[in-house]
Amino acid sequence: MRSRRLTGIVIGCLGLVAGVIALVADVAALGLAAGVAAVIAGLIALGASAAALDAEQRSRTADTDVAALRTELESVQLALSEERSSHDVTRQSLADYLADQPPAGSFDRKLSDTEGPVSTGRPVSPTDTRLLADPETNLFSEAYFRVALDARIASARRHLRPVAVALVEVVEGAGTPGSPEADATKVTGSIRQTLRDADTACRMADGCFALILEDTPENGAVWTVERIRRNLTSRFGQHTMWAGVACYPAHAFSTDELLDQASLALESAREWKQDRIEVATAE
Repeated sequence: MRSRRLTGIVIGCLGLVAGVIALVADVAALGLAAGVAAVIAGLIALGASAAALDAEQRSRTADTDVAALRTELESVQLALSEERSSHDVTRQSLADYLADQPPAGSFDRKLSDTEGPVSTGRPVSPTDTRLLADPETNLFSEAYFRVALDARIASARRHLRPVAVALVEVVEGAGTPGSPEADATKVTGSIRQTLRDADTACRMADGCFALILEDTPENGAVWTVERIRRNLTSRFGQHTMWAGVACYPAHAFSTDELLDQASLALESAREWKQDRIEVATAE
C-alpha cells in the first residue's frame, strides 16, 4: 500500500513538472503527457484508498471474530467448570455411599439380628441353611457358600467366564506341628482388605476360609491368596498359610467337583511346612 502511494506521488509530481514545462514552452505534447500522468496518479490513489478501506474492513471483521471466539471460549470454560463441580459432587457422593457399604465378603447384618433357627432341642448343624453367617467373623457361612457357588457357576456357564475357588488354612508361626490356629478375626481383616466387592468370603465349618472369586482364572486366584498372605504377615507378624485353588471350567464343571479339586489341592499344600498355594490339576 505504501509503494502504491509513493508511485502515485512520483507520477503526480512528474505530471506537474510536465505541465509546467508545457505551459512555459507552449508544447502541446508535454501538456498531454501531464494529463495522462495526472490520470494515472489519480487511479493509483483511488486504488490505494480502496485497498486501505478493504484492509480496515477486514481488520474490523477479524476483531469481531476474535471477540466472538473469546465470548464462546469463556462460555465453554464456564460450562466445563460447572461440569467439573458436578463431577466432584457425584464422585464424593459415590465415595460416601461406598464408605457406608459393608466390607467385601461380609454379611451385612450381625448374626444376632437375623432370624435364628427354630428351636428343636437339638444342636444346630453348621451347614443348616438357616444359619447364613459365621458368628465369630461375620463372614458368610458354609451353607451360604455352597448355595452361592452353585449360582456363580451357573452364571459363569451362561456368560462363559471363569470362577475360582480357594480354600485357605492359616496357623500362627512357622507351620511346625502343633502350631495354633490363627486368630480368625485377623485373617478375616486381611481378607476383607484384599477382596473385591464382587468376591465372596466364607468361614467353613472346619475353620478354613473359602473364597469365591468372580471372573478370575487360576493365576489371578493365586495372586489374590498371595496378597492376603502378605497383608496378614505385614500386619500381624509371621503366619503360615496353605491354600488350594480350583477353577471353573479349567478343573471342574460342577460345584461338588470344584470343591473336591480345591480340597485335594489344599491337602497337597498342607504337606509343606512353609507357605504353599497349590492349584488343582485338570482331570
